[in-house]
Amino acid sequence: MNRYKKLLGNSVVFAVGSLGSKLISFLLVPFYTFVLTKEQFGTVDLIITTVNMMLPIVTLSAFDAVFRFVLDKNRTENTVFVNGIFISFLGSLVGLIIIPILNFFNVPMPEYIYLLLVTGAFLSLMLNFARSISKVKTFAVAGILGTIITAISNVILLLILNTGIKGYLISIILANVIVLVFLTVSTKAWTRIKIKNLNQKMIFSMVSYSLPLIPNAFSWWINSSADRYFILAFVGASANGVYAVASKIPTLLNIVNQIFFQSWQMSAVEEFNSEDASKFYSKTFNYFLAFQFIGTAGLLVILKSLMKVIVSSSYYVAWEYIPFLLLAVVYSSLSGFLGTTYTAAKRTAGIFLTTLVGAVSNILLGFIFVPCLGAQGASFAGFLSFAIVLVIRLIDTKRFMPVIVDKKYFMLNHVIIVGMIIVLFLSRNLVWEQVIELFLFSLIMVVNRELFIEIWHIQKNKK
Repeated sequence: MNRYKKLLGNSVVFAVGSLGSKLISFLLVPFYTFVLTKEQFGTVDLIITTVNMMLPIVTLSAFDAVFRFVLDKNRTENTVFVNGIFISFLGSLVGLIIIPILNFFNVPMPEYIYLLLVTGAFLSLMLNFARSISKVKTFAVAGILGTIITAISNVILLLILNTGIKGYLISIILANVIVLVFLTVSTKAWTRIKIKNLNQKMIFSMVSYSLPLIPNAFSWWINSSADRYFILAFVGASANGVYAVASKIPTLLNIVNQIFFQSWQMSAVEEFNSEDASKFYSKTFNYFLAFQFIGTAGLLVILKSLMKVIVSSSYYVAWEYIPFLLLAVVYSSLSGFLGTTYTAAKRTAGIFLTTLVGAVSNILLGFIFVPCLGAQGASFAGFLSFAIVLVIRLIDTKRFMPVIVDKKYFMLNHVIIVGMIIVLFLSRNLVWEQVIELFLFSLIMVVNRELFIEIWHIQKNKK
């Protein structure tokens, strides 16, 4: 099968399963803004952000190693699976120490945070295993199932029983457990777990691969989420709640990106040693770049109208943070694309070092911008730090997988997006604002028309 067809085909399959669950998650945002105060929403956002930061530390990123090692043809999937389970189990036991630590610092509900960590750890491992053994439909159904359970339990616990933050966390834990049971049955996990498959050499290899991904995950977390803590420290929990809502809109673009990455990770590994791998990576990168700017432009066109519909009036001001958060998603996703190159080459130390530079940049820029500009300063720090990571990775990956960027289209896209952002902030006439934004959106579609032509050719050749 043509590799572009395979990449597009896998992306479509992942999309069918993921879009439904992600759409439900997005539609829950108005519900959360209705049942939770800004302070409560800001608090749960910080809890989930903290759990995501701790997850790779507690599990030694075993879920990443499972995905990559199963794709190696010289290893049996059951052996990789068993050793991944063993690493995660040991990590979860050691992770018990976080409960007294959180109690010492008066962090609320430490037991719930630990349960989120453990269930999230094994869920991540099972999802990655299902994807690596080509159980794409199982992977997709798991995502939808988890979201539906979360939505139903949220309505019961938050709206009917009015349990607040505790109910929010319980609903996620419940969804994690039920989806874990579903994945266990679907993959027949119990038949794969045999003590004889435990292998010290395999454990060492997997941990050697995943260890650099732990500080990388922490550094990436700083890049993605440290802004919340700067806002909390310099502005307050209420502002963090508004900022948390603002971050949900760029999630729409990120949803599609994550669907693509699920497919791209597989293609990147499979094609890494091919003769024209650099050409394949470069062409895919430039098409992915085109999609980023088209998606960003599309969201900017409908931004203000969308915010009026989906959030209460007290959250409407959040639109001001969204343009720069969208740019952060663009640079983050392009950096993530190049990060997959390191993964395919098993050069995970490079992922960590480049992300570390971005994390340090984010912290420094956060200290500079947030005290002066408030929450908007956090969005500036975010997109600038991801831009730094992108530039460094483009330079660094030339050593083993050169990715050639079409600089002309890269600059043209930036000019148009900046123009759209300026119009949003300076316009006082909604009608003229929409006219200009639609014109600029049409322009960006013309600039990136090659993307649509390529997709049309792929679809035509399928028939």
